[in-house]
Amino acid sequence: MLTSLAQAVYLVAAVLFVLSLAGLSKPESARRGNVLGMVGMGLALMATVLLAAQSSERPVFVTLMLIALVFLIGATVGTWQARKVEMTQMPEMIAMLHSFVGLAAVLVGFNSYLTETPDTVHLVEVFLGVFIGAVTFTGSIVAYLKLAAKISSAPMMIPGRNWLNLGAVVASLGLMGWFIADASLAPLVAMTVIALLVGWHLVASIGGGDMPVVVSMLNSYSGWAAAAAGFMLSNDLLIVVGALVGSSGAILSWIMCKAMNRSFVSVILGGFGAEGGTVVASDTDYGEHREVSAAEVAEMLKNARSVIVTPGYGMAVAKAQYPVADLVQRLRGQGVNVRFGVHPVAGRLPGHMNVLLAEAKVPYDIVLEMDEINDDFADTDVVLVIGANDTVNPAALEDPGSPIAGMPVLEVWGSRQVIVFKRSMATGYAGVQNPLFFRDNTAMLFGDAKSQVENIIQAF
Repeated sequence: MLTSLAQAVYLVAAVLFVLSLAGLSKPESARRGNVLGMVGMGLALMATVLLAAQSSERPVFVTLMLIALVFLIGATVGTWQARKVEMTQMPEMIAMLHSFVGLAAVLVGFNSYLTETPDTVHLVEVFLGVFIGAVTFTGSIVAYLKLAAKISSAPMMIPGRNWLNLGAVVASLGLMGWFIADASLAPLVAMTVIALLVGWHLVASIGGGDMPVVVSMLNSYSGWAAAAAGFMLSNDLLIVVGALVGSSGAILSWIMCKAMNRSFVSVILGGFGAEGGTVVASDTDYGEHREVSAAEVAEMLKNARSVIVTPGYGMAVAKAQYPVADLVQRLRGQGVNVRFGVHPVAGRLPGHMNVLLAEAKVPYDIVLEMDEINDDFADTDVVLVIGANDTVNPAALEDPGSPIAGMPVLEVWGSRQVIVFKRSMATGYAGVQNPLFFRDNTAMLFGDAKSQVENIIQAF
């Protein structure tokens, strides 16, 4: 009876998770999607607790107390992190959360191997689950370290790195054959070590410019790791949830790669990007850049009829979304047509800029995607590039030798005047020089983006 009830609750939770993903596809329904997902997870946890209490050899009360203790620890840590972590730190936090899923899959795999009666199908499930989990674990840790600037964002270029990855996969396949034939612990441990190294090397070889794709790729890996854990535990809901996360992460990775005009395989085999924040030496003479003051920008905006704001990671770092929203409200109040142009990989996390703008209560209907707004720059008086760099780089379209050649970008240089908010002339996260900074219709407004936007508002 209790098992049937739990399975019914699992079914309801699975439907809620699907509805949650559907809700998250649009800003207007994202809040509802989040609520549905939380309700579904709450139901799933309740059903799992009931099943665990029923199947445990311990007294039910003891089992419930142990689970309650784990819940209390998890809820405390989760609440503390949610309050502590800034929006600018969300990419690295998500990468770290992915590592937890990978580690859980590894631990579940070893536990399942040690406690379950081995058969061929179960051994394959254990082996694949541990492999995917181990790759996700160390890969996510490297992604966290890169996003948090604790290690260089430049790709690690080991000679023959692709052959090393191929050799590791072949060795793992050989170990799987040994594991299935003998069911001993040695090949499982050896494969785990290899998979941990593969995960580390795989992400370390990807440059900073491809990090948004990496985050979504690891999201997919964590989903498949969860699905593998579901097979090992014979938990249907975990399989469904893992498949949802894995497939949606894979689709998102494909969308990101399409937005950057790069193949998923090329990203995995070593993405572009030197260490960001440096001034790249180049034989090309772009000329001199022109500087402008906040008061001059305010004057331009007063005389403008149409304005487009293109945000980037620099806006997130400066926490400038709030004064930017205030500035936009003031301009719209004066009859200026103001919109936002958001590149699919702006920031270091898919949808990062959209979340920041929603947080500052910017109306959804004026936040447009790159494809929706690119044709409008020619009819725009002023473009404010706030903390964006690689996503507005004309070299992507004009320089076939550029590392970002072919990547679709926001064509801001087609407007009458471009104002670039930057702290310095340093490169962006991909480490590529931006010729936009030296164009005749571009002016640089140096300094902290938040302070400079506030200065513009004061100049009004």
